[in-house]
Amino acid sequence: MAGNSGGPWGGGGNQGGDGNRGNNNGGGGGRGPGDDGPQIPDIDELMKKGQDQLRVLMGGRGGGNSGQNGGQRPSGGGIGKGTFGIAAVVALIAWGAASFYSVKPEELSVELFLGKYSQTGNPGLNFAPWPVVTAEVIPVTREQTEDIPSSGRSSDGLMLTGDENIVDIDFQVVWNINDPSKYLFNLRDPKETIRAVSESAMREIIAQSELAPILNRDREIISARLEELIQSTLDSYDSGVSIVRVNFDGADPPEPVKDSFREVQSASQERDRLQKLADAYANRQLAGARGEAAQILEEAEGYRAKVVNEAEGEASRFSAVLTEYQKAPEVTRKRLYLETMEEVLGRVDKVILDESGSGQGVVPYLPLNELNKGAKQ
Repeated sequence: MAGNSGGPWGGGGNQGGDGNRGNNNGGGGGRGPGDDGPQIPDIDELMKKGQDQLRVLMGGRGGGNSGQNGGQRPSGGGIGKGTFGIAAVVALIAWGAASFYSVKPEELSVELFLGKYSQTGNPGLNFAPWPVVTAEVIPVTREQTEDIPSSGRSSDGLMLTGDENIVDIDFQVVWNINDPSKYLFNLRDPKETIRAVSESAMREIIAQSELAPILNRDREIISARLEELIQSTLDSYDSGVSIVRVNFDGADPPEPVKDSFREVQSASQERDRLQKLADAYANRQLAGARGEAAQILEEAEGYRAKVVNEAEGEASRFSAVLTEYQKAPEVTRKRLYLETMEEVLGRVDKVILDESGSGQGVVPYLPLNELNKGAKQ
């Protein structure tokens, strides 16, 4: 009871409080529970320091207003001007970054004024004041490809030929952009449009062709027709697309009948080979027969000319003899007799014996004919 003399408001309680304050003051000057100063001035001090640093960045003097105002909080007008200035510079930089754009040599740009086509930009640095004018950069010289059929859709390559056969077609369309404005505004899905047009054109051409030429010799012709048909169709759409080339990669029969079809192709090739051999043999025989016929005709013509000439000669000679006979019949008759006997007997092997003279005593079996031939030789 002695320690609590004075009650809750007595001196004992005050002494304890004084002792605490003495210890706190001696420990560094911190405010105790009995001080009346609030903590708000600490936040103001931090704000003041931040404002001074902002003024230094904006070109002013740091701490000048603090000294003149005796540590009072600076006016709000300075803060608004600096903040607005920085915001204006940042906004200007952002607007310029959005308005200036570059176009590569292989590209062209399409500028849109409030969403409507305005003009086409050239390669280099271009200016389009955003957001009133926007720009779309399009690669125009880069070649793009569309493979038909695409992966996972092999059934798209099956097409019906004119002779009611099925062929598996695989080709590639290479294209680029020749008019960016038409490409952007006239086609909703350019790649899908090109695929659909290409497939439709190929089906039309295949439907007008037979299977054998497609597989063997007509691929170049089909490629040229396909490129022309695709380009004309896309031009009718004002697509702004140019077909560079068409690569006809392959044409094969469907997979389930590929082996049978190869056997048919082998038999067809063997048939063509044998037919060519038969044609060559027929040509040789025909050429030989024609040569023999020409030779026989020439020989017959020569014989005819010979016989005619001989007959004409005989007729002329007979006419000449007749004239002489009419002049001297006896002499002419005798001369004709002698000439005839000379011609007839000249072709006969003969031995003349005179029985009245030296011919007597000749052995009948003596080979006089052979001896005569030896004498002639």
